[in-house]
Amino acid sequence: MTSVTSTSPHRPYVERTETFALGLPARPALLSPRAWLALLVLVLVTGIGVPLCALVLPQASALHLSAYAMTLGGKLMCYAIAALALDLVWGYCGILSLGHGLFFALGGYAIGMYLMREIGHDGKYGSELPDFMVFLDWHTLPWYWQGTEHLGYALLLVVLVPAAVAWIFGFFTFRSRVKGVYLSIITQAMTFAAMLLFYRNETGFGGNNGFTDFKRIAGMPITHPGTRTVLFLLTFAVLVLAFLGARAIVTSKLGRVVTAVRDGETRLMFLGYSPLGYKLFVWTVSAVLCGIAGALYVPQVGIINPGEMSPGNSIEMAIWVAVGGRGTLIGPIIGAFAVNGAKSFFTAYFAEYWLFFLGLMFVLVPLLLPNGIMGLADLVRSRLATRSQRP
Repeated sequence: MTSVTSTSPHRPYVERTETFALGLPARPALLSPRAWLALLVLVLVTGIGVPLCALVLPQASALHLSAYAMTLGGKLMCYAIAALALDLVWGYCGILSLGHGLFFALGGYAIGMYLMREIGHDGKYGSELPDFMVFLDWHTLPWYWQGTEHLGYALLLVVLVPAAVAWIFGFFTFRSRVKGVYLSIITQAMTFAAMLLFYRNETGFGGNNGFTDFKRIAGMPITHPGTRTVLFLLTFAVLVLAFLGARAIVTSKLGRVVTAVRDGETRLMFLGYSPLGYKLFVWTVSAVLCGIAGALYVPQVGIINPGEMSPGNSIEMAIWVAVGGRGTLIGPIIGAFAVNGAKSFFTAYFAEYWLFFLGLMFVLVPLLLPNGIMGLADLVRSRLATRSQRP
């Protein structure tokens, strides 16, 4: 700190103090003005256009949204939320999880338990118990099914169950300083073990078939166009809020520390930070987002079974993030739509070649587009600039 005093007889005595500054970069804005405008337009178009096209326009109209289109769009948005969740831990914290399909399925099973209870006596056997329990000769509900007839309690499970599983797993794993490929293998083993557990009939989750044949949600017929529209708009709202929340996290001071964990965890520890708390926070938030995505997915698709926990599904999530561009937030959303849109096309017209296409994408994207689709514009711009500088 330096003091400067005026010695001129014609000027009053002035003392000026210069303070020392670290020169840290300013915190980036949550979104640019142009991005806010684009988001506002998207929200207005979706909020007004979807109900209009789904509920008002006749089925003969070219702009009418069919039940299939609504289901497909809702499913893709659920995948986008899961990809966004994975990008938080992989793109910003450097943790490649191959087990996020578990959190997605746990959220789906939590809301699925409520949907099965909502069937009531309308099931095949006319019992208060779910049909699969009657078929397996169960006489009472297991203790962990108690309270699931209430939507509020089921929504609480959607958040708490993935959060608890993620926190317990993360605490012991991160405290042991398991990193890199070893951590990825452990996460894959975790979801595979859970899948085998849920396949067993005695666990009380429907075994191979899982939960299906839903009738109502919040007292409304689940297949009614109005219900489908509400679920679609709710999924869209959650996707927007999840993106803004994730953006707020990564642009905050906490986000800078999390990024430092990715870039140099050892250096961060030498500076006096404990990475455990930061990694646990991001890991748990990511798991909760995946659970919410699974809870929105089940009533729109109409089924949840242990296949959602398969390691292949978690690997697909990583592909969505890689294709879109990890560490960008918006990139994984684009990647989820792009990959699953291509999947819908190929499985409809070239079903036997879909897995080859998926594998080719997983190999070529890191080689040709290391920053994914979001890095494509920068790559083209840099090449054009290089060509323009040539004589």
